[in-house]
Amino acid sequence: MKTIGYAAQDAESPLAPFAFERRALRDNDVAIDILYCGVCHSDLHMTRNDWGGAIYPSIPGHEIIGRVSAVGGDVTHHKIGDQVAVGTIVDSCQHCDQCLKHEEQMCREGVTLTYNGRDRITGDLTYGGYSKQIVVREEFVLALPKGLDPARAAPLLCAGITTWSPLRTWNVVPGSRVGVIGLGGLGHMAVKLAVGLGAEVTVITRSDAKAADALALGAGRVLVSGDDAAMQAAASSFDLIIDTIPVGHDLSPYLGLLDVDSTLVIVGALAMMDSYSSLPLIMGRRRISGSPVGGTVETQEMLAFCAEKDILPDCEIIPIQQINHAFERMERSDVRYRFVIDMASLA
Repeated sequence: MKTIGYAAQDAESPLAPFAFERRALRDNDVAIDILYCGVCHSDLHMTRNDWGGAIYPSIPGHEIIGRVSAVGGDVTHHKIGDQVAVGTIVDSCQHCDQCLKHEEQMCREGVTLTYNGRDRITGDLTYGGYSKQIVVREEFVLALPKGLDPARAAPLLCAGITTWSPLRTWNVVPGSRVGVIGLGGLGHMAVKLAVGLGAEVTVITRSDAKAADALALGAGRVLVSGDDAAMQAAASSFDLIIDTIPVGHDLSPYLGLLDVDSTLVIVGALAMMDSYSSLPLIMGRRRISGSPVGGTVETQEMLAFCAEKDILPDCEIIPIQQINHAFERMERSDVRYRFVIDMASLA
């Protein structure tokens, strides 16, 4: 299938139009015309090789909303015309213990990423959603529930599930006391989803500059981490803290905020973290953990929950021709809170 996307040819070059071919449909494949694609901070990091291991040409994009255009002979869950969603993973081994319980993101043999990965059969480089079409194994194509605006739903496939998964893993229920560190793309979704679950939500931030935004998103209060008195007063007051800060940082100020047997879960930083004292962990039987995206069943559950509760990310819709400018704005945190590309702009 001949198609077109926007690709980086190396770590220094801007994204530009790039013609390429998608694979022919296998019996268990779904072909999708892409309608919208979210712009994730990891797209910027990957195309610029900030983490190392980038493969070029690189077509980013792993928050995909589209319409089924063709299906393989063995496909049973999707039909032509269905609106569907694809996230950060497009394949896994499907037979290990983690895959069998639909925790494909934990696949023992490693996942196939939507972009910058390798096809499990051919070894070909995978290309992402900044393109007109994509071909994906049926098991990793999710149904888009009715009632979810397709123009705003795309970031749910990464920012949404990345923050939903720890809320479910650590059993957040009505009345749970949840702290959210940071109020960017991940943080604003953590607030919305935790509020939707009935939690008492506090945004933890370095200053009160985002206080009005946090309260508007549904948070009950704002805790300024630079206010020593307020931090001391908040000691042992959280059941779960979701840390969405995207760079390495010191965890020490936050550990004492956890109650006994409570957890701080890192979802934002793929980085070396500053050292911290183990004393608060030992004395409070507290935990530090991490969490990636969720599996297919959990992601479908999250989409259904968002449709039921009318939860969507706050988005700025852009044409693909503005993607390099959007990357520049992301670097200076000049977006509330996610960019989404209208792929109709890609002629």
